[in-house]
Amino acid sequence: MTELSEQSEIAEKIARLFDSRWLRGYVRSKITRDPVYAAAYERLRHSEHPVLDLGCGLGLLGLYLRERGFEPDVLGIDSDDKKIAAARRAAEGRYTGLSFRTGSALSVEEGFRGHVMLLDLVHYFSDADQTTLLENTIRYRAPGSRVVIRECPRDRSWRYSATYLEEWFATSIGWLRVPMLNFPTKEKIESLFRENGYRAEITPLWTGTPFNNHLFVFEAGENAKPLSPPPRGEGQG
Repeated sequence: MTELSEQSEIAEKIARLFDSRWLRGYVRSKITRDPVYAAAYERLRHSEHPVLDLGCGLGLLGLYLRERGFEPDVLGIDSDDKKIAAARRAAEGRYTGLSFRTGSALSVEEGFRGHVMLLDLVHYFSDADQTTLLENTIRYRAPGSRVVIRECPRDRSWRYSATYLEEWFATSIGWLRVPMLNFPTKEKIESLFRENGYRAEITPLWTGTPFNNHLFVFEAGENAKPLSPPPRGEGQG
């Protein structure tokens, strides 16, 4: 079986878990065409750390990881209760260790140590909240764990303009219920991790799309610096 046919088979299997024709079509197309799921799996496949998927939406990453044989626990959190409900219905009775919860990505998951996924999420927050969000991912570090971010850096490219237009359309029709579009620069994303001793892998991830997507993978080694807990009342959900 070729990689493309395997991806299509997984997409079809996951799409069938959703209970509306529109969602099935969306899920099938999203998993088949978007390279982020396979890219994330490749960065996680050999790890035994749990995964925290912030801004998980319909839970497609967690469902995809399970279908690829990834066994550690996966927790998806999203502020959209309708998408979380759909994710729960899709996963119910089919997978163990895969759960979804309505909540804020800015909340601190006390005691969690493992991988953190921020896929197409950072640009929905203000500058200050972006810093809080990125700092929180460092608080979840474990030796060998990774923070995986898929984001569109703000720059002068035509791909950035195409991404902004697509996101604007998704918010205008209500598919994305977010307060703002605030795309960070590449430097904003990577500087905090480098300052705290993380190794960085940054690669374009726009294969087959017009978008300015990049994959940022930050790995916490033994010498990575921990961050102190946030002041009481900040970053708590």
